[in-house]
Amino acid sequence: MDWTLINKKIVYQGFLSIEEYQLRHDLYDGGQSDVITRQLMERGHAVAVLLFDPDADNLILIEQFRIGAKDDSTPWLVELVAGMIEDDESIEQVAIRECKEEAGVEIRNVREIMTYYSSPGGCSEKVTLYYAEADSSLAGGIYGLDEEHEDINVKVVSYTAALEQLEKGFINSATPIIALQWLQLHHDELINQ
Repeated sequence: MDWTLINKKIVYQGFLSIEEYQLRHDLYDGGQSDVITRQLMERGHAVAVLLFDPDADNLILIEQFRIGAKDDSTPWLVELVAGMIEDDESIEQVAIRECKEEAGVEIRNVREIMTYYSSPGGCSEKVTLYYAEADSSLAGGIYGLDEEHEDINVKVVSYTAALEQLEKGFINSATPIIALQWLQLHHDELINQ
């Protein structure tokens, strides 16, 4: 299967960019599609970190305003520490930096969980999800960078309470949902290390 780019142009450039593509792609039953026009949000790639304290069985989560949730009951979402990957940084360096900037914690036992597309029907963003351990007794407070207009509330939540929040739909963005489901699968082995 293959696809052919016919034309590409930038239709908006700001906090993110919108690109418009005209293309054709191979069809499963043979032949090619008609010319299709699609808009793509070009956001870059991100790193998110599931912060877990296996000794206390706690998670370190953050809460911040998200414009995409403006129509929900509240646009302040419970999430994981996350950030965009810059050209001069490794993915792991971004994870370490963001944990310090957004939650004020040092991390250890860092490992990659997975990489996935956040919304490939209209966005190019890939998220690399990490697991890292941190001392939850040192976490809490307000963090974020002024120049990035961040206002981040750091919360320590027990594993059980986090799963309850997930079950009740209080945690409702994709990255923490994926991370918490991964943690459910690996919780016993992480606690018993």
